[in-house]
Amino acid sequence: MSAGDQKNGGDKPGDTVPVAEVWPEVERAERLARGAALKWASGVFCRPEHLERLSQYRKRESQRTASIHTRLKSMVQSYLEGVGWGLEQLQEARTGLKEVSHALKKAGLESNQNAEGVKSLERLRDVSVNHRQLLAAVSNLPRLYSVRSMVLETERLVESRRLLEAHARLMDLERWQDDILWQLHGAGSTLSTEDHELVAKYFSGVGQLVDALGKELWAVVSSALALARQNPTPFVSAVRIVEREEALDQALLEERGGSNSRPLPPGRPRCWRACFFQVLEEAVAARFRSVSYLHTRGPGLAGHLSALQHATMADLATVRHLLEHCVPPHYRLTGAYLRASHHCLQTHLAQVSSWDLESGEIFAVLNWVLHIYNSPDMMGHPELVTQLEKEELGPLISSDGLEQLQNKYVQSVRKSVSEWMHKALQVELQDWQRDQEPDTDHEGFYQTSLPTIITQMLEENARVALMIGESLRDQTIQMGLYEMENLLNRFREALVEFGKEHRRYPSNNKNKFYLHYLLASISNCIILKKSTESLQQQQSSRSAGQFSRTPPNPLAALDRAVRRACRLVMDQLLLDLQPFLPGLLTRPWLVQGDPTPKLCHVLERHLELYGRVRPPCRQRLQEEAQWLMVVEYVRALMQKRLVCRGAEDRRQLAQQMVQDDQLFREIFHGLEGDGSVPEVNPLALLPILADFIRVKDPSMLTLEVSGLAAKYPDISEEHVSVLLDIRGDVSRDIRGAVLDLLEQSAPPLPAGYRPIFTDILVPPSTMAFCLPTAKCA
Repeated sequence: MSAGDQKNGGDKPGDTVPVAEVWPEVERAERLARGAALKWASGVFCRPEHLERLSQYRKRESQRTASIHTRLKSMVQSYLEGVGWGLEQLQEARTGLKEVSHALKKAGLESNQNAEGVKSLERLRDVSVNHRQLLAAVSNLPRLYSVRSMVLETERLVESRRLLEAHARLMDLERWQDDILWQLHGAGSTLSTEDHELVAKYFSGVGQLVDALGKELWAVVSSALALARQNPTPFVSAVRIVEREEALDQALLEERGGSNSRPLPPGRPRCWRACFFQVLEEAVAARFRSVSYLHTRGPGLAGHLSALQHATMADLATVRHLLEHCVPPHYRLTGAYLRASHHCLQTHLAQVSSWDLESGEIFAVLNWVLHIYNSPDMMGHPELVTQLEKEELGPLISSDGLEQLQNKYVQSVRKSVSEWMHKALQVELQDWQRDQEPDTDHEGFYQTSLPTIITQMLEENARVALMIGESLRDQTIQMGLYEMENLLNRFREALVEFGKEHRRYPSNNKNKFYLHYLLASISNCIILKKSTESLQQQQSSRSAGQFSRTPPNPLAALDRAVRRACRLVMDQLLLDLQPFLPGLLTRPWLVQGDPTPKLCHVLERHLELYGRVRPPCRQRLQEEAQWLMVVEYVRALMQKRLVCRGAEDRRQLAQQMVQDDQLFREIFHGLEGDGSVPEVNPLALLPILADFIRVKDPSMLTLEVSGLAAKYPDISEEHVSVLLDIRGDVSRDIRGAVLDLLEQSAPPLPAGYRPIFTDILVPPSTMAFCLPTAKCA
């Protein structure tokens, strides 16, 4: 086959073209197949004995080849069938396209032939339109001539508030206008702008009548409450007109949606029913504005809210009993008035809440919103509850707004409380300077006006806040506790200054009752503690974690103030004892016993004053006085003012110490009666020290020291060494043995033990003159 024959794609009959020349891939595939077959055969028949299975392999491969040929033939056959079906479809489509093309050419020729005939009918169509417009003009001439007179008549009816008749005339005028526009518009034709403007100009008085009638209607609706009590007829006429307009709007809208739709007349739809409720809301708002705003601020705010309550309930009664019967049931006029009133109140109260209100004003608003508004005297009225539930009006003030209002209330009260506490503290400080004893209560305890003022103020604020709700009560109590803590801190600072001034001028006559007012301050703190605990008990448990600030701790501040006052009282006791302490445990004291009676006299006078303090601080002061006396007594002993010269001195010293102990015990006998004796009685130390000094055999001092250290583990070697020095008969060996035993057997301080020797410093011993040896250095 030549190259040209191949290019033309034609083959001569009988020519044979090798497959490899047409599809070279076939030859390559065949070579690969032969190579694979040889590789497989060389692997299977690698030994002579494997040739016995040659027939089996040949048969299996023949079957596989036959199966593959069968599937190939089936696939090629289905492919050829699909190609044949596709060719048939293409042939049919080609035939259909030829028919359609022929039909289109024929239609185009006919359309060109009819175009000349249509042009001859255009003049006839123009004549028909003119004829139809002339016919409409002729038929509407009587109406057109009477339009102006009817407009004037309708205006007179509107002015005289004959609303139903005026509305009937207005509906006739609008119907005429609509019919003329429709006739001029025609079915399928377009109304020219000039014709539309001509009709609108001719019927311009109709639009003015609509506005005038609407103005009168809304004036009637606005004064519905007044008309209902006098003559509800105008209101009924207004409602009927609104319903007519609403029905007409609905009919026009439905007609516009039909197949032969007409355009909506000018100004339609009017939606006068929606306007009715809008005007009603505006009338309600005007009623609220009419309530006097004079003297609204300050005490007048509660009266203003009361006036709002009475005006709202009177209007609601009029709506329920009179106006509700003048409107269709679906108006739900009472619910609409409730909704409008509620919205107006929301707006008004939001405005009031934004003012800079005092605590009394905020209380009036909160009480009115939370209690009065929903009470049976107002919206909780049995006849209004059902309507209120249907409307789902929501709260007058949102939860956030209420929270802000309550916070403002608490801050306002806090400012007032802080000022009153400051004034009360100033009065208290002035009372401390009085030249007379503090006042006493019915039980004989000292007190001043401070706790009474503070307690009554905080209790009253909590009681008033509870009238609003527990949450506000808890916030108010929390605020009061903060202010109480601040007051007590300032009170403690004032006590410190009071003590400094007294120490600076101890002989000043103004400070003659210094101790008395310290004791009164302690009693005041006890009263304030009871008041604080009462306030804390009033708080609900759920309010514990509501406050982001650190919770107040007035009890801790009270304890600090009491501790400071007690310390000042003890300082004063020490100051009164100081003149007599230098004579204690001296040689004259050993002979004459003086100044112990004078010390007892001072103690008796102080303890008598301590009886004017409320428990438990009375017992605390008595106990502290006992400790102070014992500590000062032992401190005087540690100063070694008296060193025994022999056994007789030791006997007299021990005997005199026991006598002093008996005198002290007689003075402090009230502690046992009160049941407040401490676990470690400090007075028990004096007989033990007396026994230590009385021991005749110095070798027994080891046992005495071990017993002393067991009862008083805070005693040190210095203290024991001074006691040994006071005895004056202890050898160096016994002293060393005693001190070594004390060092080895020093027990730890037990839990709850109050040290007594720790507060007693041993004065440094005056060393005798000695040569500067290496050991001394």
